[in-house]
Amino acid sequence: MERKRTDESEQGSAPPLVPVDRFGFLKQEQGNSPQRFTKTRSSSNYEKEERRVTKWRKMIGAGGSDWKHYVRRKPHVVKRRIRKGIPDCLRGLVWQLISGSRDLLLMNPGVYVQLVVYETSASELDIIRDINRTFPSHVFFQKRHGPGQRSLYNVLKAYSVYDRDVGYVQGMGFVAGLLLLYMSEEDAFWLLVALLKGAVHSPMEGLYQAGLPLVQKYLSQLEQLVRELMPKLGEHFTQEMINPSMYASQWFITVFSYSFPFSSSLRIWDVFLAEGVNIVFKVGLALLKYCHDDLVKLPFEELMHALRNFPEDAMDPDTLLPLAYSIKVSKRLEEMTQDSDKATAKPDKPANPV
Repeated sequence: MERKRTDESEQGSAPPLVPVDRFGFLKQEQGNSPQRFTKTRSSSNYEKEERRVTKWRKMIGAGGSDWKHYVRRKPHVVKRRIRKGIPDCLRGLVWQLISGSRDLLLMNPGVYVQLVVYETSASELDIIRDINRTFPSHVFFQKRHGPGQRSLYNVLKAYSVYDRDVGYVQGMGFVAGLLLLYMSEEDAFWLLVALLKGAVHSPMEGLYQAGLPLVQKYLSQLEQLVRELMPKLGEHFTQEMINPSMYASQWFITVFSYSFPFSSSLRIWDVFLAEGVNIVFKVGLALLKYCHDDLVKLPFEELMHALRNFPEDAMDPDTLLPLAYSIKVSKRLEEMTQDSDKATAKPDKPANPV
């Protein structure tokens, strides 16, 4: 009898179940929460998703064994399917394949454990301080010192040791946190390495180095693109003394994983890992273009609020991404990079006079 009363007492003291969406975020009726745009699924949607998963499994092969061969044979098919969105159940594996991180993992056995267990980092206190600020509405990261927070700490600490020149910057937590929702600690660490060191695309470590040099470069390029593609809005920004550092820094530092609808972030990350940073420019420009007619009418304070709180329909991936894909920036970004490189190149020393 005593045993029964104890069980009942323990059962009664259990915390109530909290409703979460399919991504694991606490459900909220309103607000700027990252779980918006989680759409209800009908039976026809499930059947369509199952067909997509079957196509992707055939394309990938067991454990990713057919991926490289398929990419070589049908790159345009791969690009089109990635832009439509990677099936969520395969996202973690595909992200590792398209980023080059799987190869890094296989080439460096035991390195991650060495970094986590046996090394110390000068950034440990900063990482601990910021842990609970990363996806605070997601069940995986909510519990203090829980498995999510421990994994996030381990990945960030390991990277701060692996690359002491970069160390740790707060925005890295959202990138690492996003990856941890789809893969193990070790896999997430090597994907972070692949991104920052440039395993497939240009290195991104400049986003987090002292002075954030790559962020400054991207913001300058974004400002120029706004002036060229949306001159009326560019002029309005100038008049209101608005520059991209006031609203777009987090776009690049976290690749839209901070304060952005989660379903949209995932779709952006699919393309980002496959095609590189140009998608961040395209999405940012698409947001401004979609809201253009409203933004050009707003005075400074209202304009700043609008640039930090885009309407829900503007951030719906099915609306935003097709618009982003239609914006061509690759050639212009290359030109701006070349011009910048020429401007910063040291001039040749003059020849010694005879």
